[in-house]
Amino acid sequence: MTDGRGWPEATDVLPDGHVATPASNHASRPTYPISPQALAAFAERLEYQFVDPALLGRSLTHRSYCAEHAGFSSNERLEFLGDAVLGLVVTDDIFRRHPEAGEGQLSRIRASVVCAPALAEMAVELGLGEVLLLGKGEAASGGRDRPSILADAMEAVIGAVYLDGGEVAARVLVEQLVAPRLAAAGSPDHKSRLHELVAQEHDRQIRYEITEAGPEHDKTFRAVVLLDEDAFGSGSGRSKKQAEQAAAEEAWQRLDPQRGAVPAEEESDG
Repeated sequence: MTDGRGWPEATDVLPDGHVATPASNHASRPTYPISPQALAAFAERLEYQFVDPALLGRSLTHRSYCAEHAGFSSNERLEFLGDAVLGLVVTDDIFRRHPEAGEGQLSRIRASVVCAPALAEMAVELGLGEVLLLGKGEAASGGRDRPSILADAMEAVIGAVYLDGGEVAARVLVEQLVAPRLAAAGSPDHKSRLHELVAQEHDRQIRYEITEAGPEHDKTFRAVVLLDEDAFGSGSGRSKKQAEQAAAEEAWQRLDPQRGAVPAEEESDG
């Protein structure tokens, strides 16, 4: 069966042999010991309300927790599914967003978003670590902040949203998460161009000062470009990389207004 747009209807076979669909509930499924208030806050940050909250609980369950508690399934299968959903949605988006780009450029843009560091960053912005179910040892060793665990869980959450709400819900979530990053990935690399410009003058030093504000799940970063310890540009963004790029663009334009004009498109592939 399909969901009306050509995608297979979202289903998942549970350990007890039942099939989970967006509209089904299963009383036999385990109750995940996550604070209802914390889960509700996380769902609000996701901007998605689960029909089947057990799918969300499963997506937040690390294998280290399952090793200590019988009857729970880890988020690894959902991670596998979420990786595929993420890749398809992002690939479709950049294919349409950059009609003149060659395969090599499209692959580079996708790789900048569909990668562990970017996924971990998304997870931090959502405060995902606060609601993870981890084994005692993993939790004690800083697992809630470990990028690999956060990235995997982020993919699992995407997979859970797909199973719960179908392709449309998953697409909305992915686009919400990656839109700022795709915009940055498709833009000229101001930081590299600034460094190339400054390199033409010997013995000049560039560094960036980063400050941050806001709660852990909704931080804003501000970067200042210092050239020989003098501030030449500043910018802000939802990540350090975005803030540095914005600051580098301002400094680049200030240092060389004529050569600093941003090309309309990146260079096409050979």
